[in-house]
Formats: sequence, structure tokens, C-alpha cells
Amino acid sequence: MILQPSEFKRKIFFILFDISIIVFAVFIAFNLRFDFHIPTIYNDSIFASIVILVLVRISLFYYYRVYDISWRHFGFRDTTSLVSVMTFSTLLLVVFTYVLRSSDFTIPRSIIAIEFFISLFLILTLRISKRLYLETYKMNVDGKSTIIIASIDKANTILRTINTKESDYYPVAIINDRYKNMKINGVDVFSFEEFKHLNIQCEAAIVDVSMEIASVYQKLHELSITTIKVASDYGDYGASIHDISVEDLLARHPQDLDKTKISAFIKDKTILISGAGGSIGSEICRQCEKFGAKKLIMLDHSEYNLYAISEEIKKIPTVLVMQNIVDKELLEQTFKTHDPEIVIHAAAYKHVPLVEANISEAILNNVVGTQNIIDLSIQYKVKKFVMISTDKAVRPTNVMGATKRICELYAQNSNGFGTDIVAVRFGNVLGSSGSVIPKFKAQIEKGENITVTHPDITRYFMLIPEACELVLQAASIGSGGEIFILDMGEPIKIVDLAQKMIELSGKKNIQIKFTGLRPGEKLYEELLLDESESKTQYESITVAAPTYYERKKLTQDIQELLHSDDMLKKLKMIVPEFHHQPN
Repeated sequence: MILQPSEFKRKIFFILFDISIIVFAVFIAFNLRFDFHIPTIYNDSIFASIVILVLVRISLFYYYRVYDISWRHFGFRDTTSLVSVMTFSTLLLVVFTYVLRSSDFTIPRSIIAIEFFISLFLILTLRISKRLYLETYKMNVDGKSTIIIASIDKANTILRTINTKESDYYPVAIINDRYKNMKINGVDVFSFEEFKHLNIQCEAAIVDVSMEIASVYQKLHELSITTIKVASDYGDYGASIHDISVEDLLARHPQDLDKTKISAFIKDKTILISGAGGSIGSEICRQCEKFGAKKLIMLDHSEYNLYAISEEIKKIPTVLVMQNIVDKELLEQTFKTHDPEIVIHAAAYKHVPLVEANISEAILNNVVGTQNIIDLSIQYKVKKFVMISTDKAVRPTNVMGATKRICELYAQNSNGFGTDIVAVRFGNVLGSSGSVIPKFKAQIEKGENITVTHPDITRYFMLIPEACELVLQAASIGSGGEIFILDMGEPIKIVDLAQKMIELSGKKNIQIKFTGLRPGEKLYEELLLDESESKTQYESITVAAPTYYERKKLTQDIQELLHSDDMLKKLKMIVPEFHHQPN
């Protein structure tokens, strides 16, 4: 038990060693200064120097949490922190020497400098010793031969992560097309073309998450490398390494993401988010916390979803409101009590087949709910209202898309009453509830064939965090009345997505089964109603051409829609481009 590592034992170990180093360094410094013949008049000074340095330096190390640093993961930032504390403690010794100069306590200035460098060298050597040992002598040379595909800095971090006995990987090369004739931590750097001609047997690859992983994946398959990992979450102590996923292959990383602009929009604001527990709403909550919102009012009618996101948001004040946006009277109490400055509206029924089977409920929730929250935002002088829309609102073929198009029309034509109202339109987000990826994953896990509705069906995809960051970025530049469109890249064939997921699973017996288009389902989605669009300062964000619809008339039409005996006919009257495909 006495040899069992613990936080307390680690601290005691380093404190005792640091004291020993200080004592040793002071004696060596005096001996070097006086050629190993120290005059007896300096005996008291030696003792006083040791006492002062031990008390000051150990106290500062403890106060600045130097003893909390992991021995195994000691890094450059830790070195900077340690050097700063060492320097400060030595300066305090200089001050003591100056103040006590009239007494018997005297230390030649050269001794202070010599002690500092000896102590610094020994203390740093002790700290890096374990990492040096593990990364130099305890590498798993029997691990899978692995190439690393990343920038030089990130490759070095990945090397620190895998250079241990516990790792399953042994690095044989770093792939980087910009640098040649270089070694990083003992590993040679090659371009992809150079590596292909070296005929080095390689079993695995670790790829930086920010690379164009889809193209890298194809190149690796040409080299017969099938064990592919992705590195992300880089820190001073290493990186997170996980299996490649279909989300990694499909991910797009917008190059014009302006986090400064998003921060200025969100920071120190009180923000109400409807649908806060949903896939988009919950990520918007996380982004608002990340960018420093003053307070979040999280509104959702699902008790579980609201509880789940509330357990994640801990760094800023939150208010949990379990409410349905259709109930305008209760919703008004929320606005009156909490006075939000920004409202982000992500609450909607979005599952196409369910909405087709529940048309009146969908119209009530999507259209009337949006109308309620926009009207109250204007009434209570919210500065900016942001509505989450969908590519299914463009020339809709299903009821869900038609209801969202009405919401866009109401948002766009309700501007000009003191609240800047914008909508943001985008396609599918990877991994959202009800999307194809979780469905395909579940089918693969059960060993079932993957069901795809049509061999030619395509969809746009984007990662949830990136989509939500672009939503906030678009909202930050909106002045009111715009429908912003996020660049979703090229549409993906769902059958190709299914095939890729089968490949990644490694299961050979799973087939793809075509089931036919579902009610209201398109072969492909669009983001523009026509070709009219305006550019913004960001390539990833454009603006759709405005559609005028007199607000009073639209309000009246919505009321007639709610009480209509033929809701589909009335939907087509409000949204002329709606071509319903029920079967």
C-alpha cells in the first residue's frame, strides 16, 4: 500500500526532492564561488539562504500549483510556469539580501545567480525525467507500425500521446507535404508521394481531425491501410485519439468561421432558446456558454431533454422553462419575467413522416408557435430574433417543409417593429435525432441490412457544432429581414453514406436494401427558392432574395389554415410552390 501512487504522495515526493535540490544548489554555489574554500564568516549566510529559499520557493510552488502538475505529462507551459516561480523566488532572495545587508547576513551576487541556474536545471530535470524515460525507453516497438498525417506541431503532440508502452502504435513516419528532410521527435517527415515510393510496411494511420479526411481516407485505402484513427482535442499533454467515424468523413470545416464576431454577439447577453433540449437547441446552448452569455433561458416542452442539457451547462446562470410555445399566455410570462435580449427559436416538429401523419398538430406547433414567439419578441423589445429553418422549406414537397416556409415568411415580413428578425436555413446535421446516421448505426449494430429509400437520394450534411456556430455568425451580421443560407458543400448520396458506414464497421455480411421514397420525401433538397441570392462578408453565408407577404394578410391566412377543412389546400394557397408528394 505504501508504494501505491496518490496525489498526496506525489506532492510529498516533489517537496522533499525540491528541498534537497535547494540545499545542494546553495552549497555548490558557495563552493564554486570560493573555489571550495568557503570562509567561516559565510556559515550563517549559507544557513539563512537555505531557510529563505526553502520557505519562499516551496510556498510559491504550492501556491501556484506546481505540485499539481502531472509528472508523466510535464510540458512546455508547465516549464514556463515553473521558471516564472523560480525567478520570482530568487528575486525575493535578492530583496532579503539587500534589506539585511547591514547585518551579518551577506551573499555575493554571483552566488544567487549560480544557485538559481543549478536549482532550475535540477528541478526541471526531475520534472521531465519520467516523460523522457517513458517516451524514449518505454515505446511500444511491438505496436502497429503507424504513420501520422498532420501539421508539424500537431504531429509532435500526437507523438507525445502514442510514445508510451501502453500505446498500440509505433510511429514510422509523419506525412506532411509542406516539409521535407526533417525529423520530429526522432520520426522522419515525408510527403505523401515520397512515402508511397518508400514501400514501408504500415498497418495504421492517425489523421488530424482538421484535415480533408475524406480524401486522406481514400489515399490510405490505396496504400491498404485500413486501421485509421482521428486525433482531436489537442492540449499541452497530448491529443484525444479515436476511431474514424462517418461524421469525420463527411465533416466540413468552414474556413471563414469568425469566433470574434460570434463572441461579440453572444457575450454578456441574456438569451432565450426555444427547443433548448433538441439537437440544434442544445448545441446552441453549449455555444452560448462557450462564448460567454450572461444568462440562458432554456425553454423546452420535454422534461427529459431540458434536464439533460441543464446538466451540461454549469458555467453560466440558467433558467429552465418547461413550456410549450403554442401556449402564448404562459410564454408571455417567461418574456415578462426574464426580459431576454436575444431569442433563438429552434423548437419545431421536424420528422417528415410523423408530420405527414399529424398535419394539424404540426401546423399548430410549427406555425402558431413561431408566430407566438415572434410576436412576443417584438412586444417585449427583444434586440434580435433568430429562427432556425431548413432546406425542406424550399419548394416543399411535404407538410413539414411547408410549415417552415410559412414560418420564414412570417419572420421575414415581421421585421421593422424594433426587433431585428432573421432566419437561418441549412440542411441535415450529422448525428441529429431522427437523422439517417444514428438509424444506420443502430441497424449495423444489430447486424441488419441498411434500409435506404432510393438509390439516387441525396442530402446536404454538416456537423452540429459547426452549423450552430455559423447560425450564430449569420445572426451576428443580420440587420433584420434576411433569410441566411449556410454553405453545406456538395450533397451526399445516401447510398454512398450507407456503404461507407458498412466499410467502417468491418462487417462483411450487411447489405443495402431499398424501400422506396417515404410520403413527402424528395430525392434531393435545395437551399434556394430561385437563383437570386446576395453575398455576405463570409463565403459560407449567403442571403436569399426576400419574399413579400403582407403581414396582416398572412396572419389572417394562418387563422384560416387552422380552421380549414382542407389544410393541404390552404397550405398550397399560402405557399404556392408547395407540391405535396404524399406517397
